[in-house]
Amino acid sequence: MDARLLADQIPSLRRYARALTGNAWAADDLVQDTLERACSKWRLWVVGSDLRAWLFTVMYNIFASQLRRTPPPHSVVPLEDAAQELHGGSDPGRDPGMGLDLQRCLMQLPEEQRAVLLLVTLEDLSYAEVAKVLGIPAGTVMSRLSRARVRLHELMDGALAPHRPGLRRLK
Repeated sequence: MDARLLADQIPSLRRYARALTGNAWAADDLVQDTLERACSKWRLWVVGSDLRAWLFTVMYNIFASQLRRTPPPHSVVPLEDAAQELHGGSDPGRDPGMGLDLQRCLMQLPEEQRAVLLLVTLEDLSYAEVAKVLGIPAGTVMSRLSRARVRLHELMDGALAPHRPGLRRLK
């Protein structure tokens, strides 16, 4: 096993874990668990296949198992963490509350919709790759993605409307 192959994937794993869990500590634990499992099951990875997709599969399976055992705590990501994680740093011309609203709305999506949305949009995986990672048909990926986008739009409109009416989308 070449540790550099795994090390190259850590930023993507951290980003996906953070988006799945909504909590920096839980995300770090999930990445650690994923790397441990990957190292112990390294022989199951087919050389030449997509390592990132395989690692996302391992991570998602661990995350789903953890959810079945204990429901996730409802936590709020500190604003400065959300801005840095979601946008790679702070942008002085940008409303810092928008990132926090997005994180809160993402965490309100059903877990299966959130997983698909994050893999497609955040990690830029194809529908076929997402289907393989999650072990579901490609049609299910498209359906969950569509429902997630609609629900996220509704949630964001609701989150923005009370305190930022100027940012609400026109229909």
